[in-house]
This record gives sequence, structure tokens and C-alpha cells, in this order.
Amino acid sequence: MPAITILSVLIFLATYLVVGWGRVPGLHIDRTGAALIGGSLMVACGVLTLNEAYKAIDLDTLVLLLGMMIVVAYLRLSGFFAIVNSWILRHTHHPLIVLIAVVLVSGFFSAFLVNDTICLAMTPLVLDLISSLRRNPVPYLLAIAMSSNIGSTATITGNPQNILIGSFSHIAYLRFAAALAPTAAIGLVITIVLIFLFFRDEFRGNHFKPAERTVHYSKPIAMKAAIVTLCMIVLFFLGQPPAKVAIVAGAFLLITRRAKPEKIYREIDFPLLLLFGGLFVVVAGIEKTVFTPNVLGYAAHLHLERVPIISGISAVLSNIVSNVPAVLVLKPFVLQLKQHRERAWLALAMSSTLAGNFTILGSVANLIVVQRARQRGIEISFWEYFKIGAPLTIITIVIGVFLLMSFAG
Repeated sequence: MPAITILSVLIFLATYLVVGWGRVPGLHIDRTGAALIGGSLMVACGVLTLNEAYKAIDLDTLVLLLGMMIVVAYLRLSGFFAIVNSWILRHTHHPLIVLIAVVLVSGFFSAFLVNDTICLAMTPLVLDLISSLRRNPVPYLLAIAMSSNIGSTATITGNPQNILIGSFSHIAYLRFAAALAPTAAIGLVITIVLIFLFFRDEFRGNHFKPAERTVHYSKPIAMKAAIVTLCMIVLFFLGQPPAKVAIVAGAFLLITRRAKPEKIYREIDFPLLLLFGGLFVVVAGIEKTVFTPNVLGYAAHLHLERVPIISGISAVLSNIVSNVPAVLVLKPFVLQLKQHRERAWLALAMSSTLAGNFTILGSVANLIVVQRARQRGIEISFWEYFKIGAPLTIITIVIGVFLLMSFAG
């Protein structure tokens, strides 16, 4: 094996090990740092030229993510989500109805506005709501995390891995939603049922009359952000390029006299953008040296065009190294498929996303909810999450596989 190939494999394995583990013991290196270091080493060691590294970065993905982050920042800072939360509080009078509302709201917004950002917005609001009702917060927090993962399955803009797949596959937004929205809808119903079954005592409570609360929000900014978001979603379904629509929507919202841009910039997850950029380069290096035509041809024997097979591989890999790195690794194998390539992309999107519900560490959305809850003195244990997340993952992936196999692709 050539030395350059050995180097690329070592860099790739070290990068993915840290990305999967989350950090380097004894050093202040997180997932983003590992991806940047790995990408830089691919160039420094001569695996890729600087121009090849530049070309490896998918700008459509980064631009789409950036645009969506700006739009969600305006929705959150304007108080739009607080308004939605207040509406729920006024119209729900039983704990089961609150659960249903949390699942549906989290799932719906996650389908269009990137699930991680929805968890950031919804978790403190739901915690305030539940504390005012004096209920057990754990089932409702689990509902946010799990329903945001499931809801995000429905569209290209639901989560980072779907954004990647949308860019690689060029599947139309409407067709993507037609294929995966049914799985997401059924999954949200199953989420409600499982949480209800595992927390029956919480939902046996009597009806209550929640106290009215004052909501602080900026009506002009909230209305503008809501209208722009609605227009953006309509344009997605009309077939306009998602990256173009999202960045134009974000830029349009920046034209304002009411919100300081510095507040919006602080809401942008720059480490996530850097993580993507580094991983693009790392995977390009391994593609160049290891994923040769012969290797990809041999991989044809794995029959990744079969929905159950690629879904199983994706689900396992996503729980080892996280879903975005898993999608990037499987990308070259899907690209070389000669039959049912579109269905393979859809299966990859479905399974890598739903796999995030398997454990508390399965997705960034889960970690956001857990960390925000911990800041308020509420602990969600690994087992508390796993006893619902594991069966939910298996059931929803099986349903997704069945529906995709019958989808005209």
C-alpha cells in the first residue's frame, strides 16, 4: 500500500474517532477541531492539493445551513416561538394534550427549520411551561428531542444530513417530502404513544387551568420573520434551489432597523459550518486514495441499492460516528449505484436521521435538550432516554423501510 494511502487512512480514522468520541482526552479538541485538523493534514501530507481541498467543500450545503440559521435566529429572537408556546399554554388543559402539542410543534418546525435550532428554541420555553404547570418535565423534554429528530426526516431542510443528501442527490424538495413525510408523520404518533405508555402516571392527572403569562416579543420582527419563512418554504416546494432561497431569505431579514446584526451573528452555529468544511476535505482525501473505482465496484456486492441493507448500515454507522460523518462516508458508495440510486439516498436520509433517537448521544438535538435541562437542574439519565429511544428508533426505521420499498423510485 502506498505511503500516501496509509497516511490518508490514518488521518481519516483519527478524525472519525474523535468525531465519534466527541473530544480528545487531555486536549481541548472537539469535533470541529478534529475535522479542521484532519482536513489540514490531508493537504499538509500531500493527499490533496489546496485546490482539490477547495473543490471538495460543498458550498451549496454551507450556504443553505447559513441561511437557515439566520432565519431561525430572527424567529427566535423576535419571540415567535414564545408566541407559539403561549398559544399552547392557553389552549391545553390536560397533560396529554400538552404532550401532543409539544410533539406536533417540535416535529412540524423541525421539518423545515433544522431540528437542532428548534431544540435550542423550544427547550427553555417548554421548561417554563411545564414548571408553571408543576408537572414532571422529563417526558416533555424527551418529546422535544425525539419529535424534532423524527420531524426533521420529512424534508431536505430538516437537518444537516438531509441538507447534505439534498445537495448530493439533487432530489426535488417536493419529491423528497413526498417520500419521507409519511414516515415522519407516523413516527410522531408513535412518539406520543410510547412516551404516554412509559410515563402513564404523569398523564393520569386531572385537567388544569394554567395561569396567563405575559409574552415579550417584537411584533414587527416576528411578523416579518414568519412571512419570510412561509415564503421560503413555499419556494422550496415550488422547486427553487434551497441554498439560493435560504440565503436570500436570511439576507432580506438582515435589512431592518429593529434588530442589531450582532445579536443575529451570535446565533449562527459557526462551529457546525467549520465541522462540515473539515469533513468534506477529510472524506475527499479518503475518496481519492482508498475509494478507488475497484473498491467501489467491489462494494456493489453489498447491494446498497436495497433499502433494508443501506438503512441498517447507515443506522449502525450513525450511532458510531454520528449521522453527518456517516452520510459523508457512504456518499461515494451511493453515487456509484446504477439502479435505485434515488431510493438509496432517501433511505440514507431516513435511517441516519431516525437512528439519532437510539441513545441520548445519537444526535446533537438530544444533547442540546439534555444540556439545557441540566442548566435548570433537571437530569435525564441514559436509561430514561434509551428505554423509549431504542424501540422508537427500531419501529420507525422498520416503518420507513417498508414505506420506501413501496415508494415509486
